[in-house]
Amino acid sequence: MRYLVLVSHGTLAPGMHSVLSMLGGAREDVLSASLEDGMGADEYVARLNEVLAPVTAEDEVVLLGDIIGGSPLTNALNTLSEKGLLGRTVAFGGMNLPMAMTALMGLQTSELPALAESMLQEAHDGARKIDIAPDADDDEDDI
Repeated sequence: MRYLVLVSHGTLAPGMHSVLSMLGGAREDVLSASLEDGMGADEYVARLNEVLAPVTAEDEVVLLGDIIGGSPLTNALNTLSEKGLLGRTVAFGGMNLPMAMTALMGLQTSELPALAESMLQEAHDGARKIDIAPDADDDEDDI
């Protein structure tokens, strides 16, 4: 099986997990863990080990973290390494909803390299400035 694992500071990962469940239905192959305010690294790693308990050495992991080099992602990579899963993991920093949705939709059906490319493309395409043109009826003197 392949798992989508979301990790973050604060409530981003569980919040993203909640949104994915709302949009795609609750799934056993989506897991999340967060480093909460005031939580030490040991406590976070213990939580992470609980969350990763269903993942076996035969599984693959798509790991999404909030910040490259941040404690949640770094500790998740270390934990996956200790479980012998680093070679079966593809990891990303800078997670956003478009990339998480892409991962969710192709998690069990796409080849891992193709899924990773799709996720990166969706992350890139999903973030852009929206140009808002002022209404023709707006009178700038009223501002």
